[in-house]
Amino acid sequence: MHHVLIIHEVEDYEAWKKVFDNAKNIRKEAGERSYQVLKYENEPNKIVHFSVWTSISDAKIFFESPELVEIREKAGVKSPEFIYLEQLELGSL
Repeated sequence: MHHVLIIHEVEDYEAWKKVFDNAKNIRKEAGERSYQVLKYENEPNKIVHFSVWTSISDAKIFFESPELVEIREKAGVKSPEFIYLEQLELGSL
């Protein structure tokens, strides 16, 4: 499995979430299969987006596209950090 971890600050969570939700179809078409949105405990505008993708290359193409750069600007995203990960193991206790 291929994962992307994105950590970024947003100007306003509710405004960001609307843009994020509106991009659902283009994210799916690009290869995103599932996601989680988390926040830092004491920083409501520090967001973590953790997602599963069809491939790392699909994710990179999507996140580096001019369309996504524009969407991030509209959503008030500040300095996103992208971490591309491949799953080695999955378990539960």
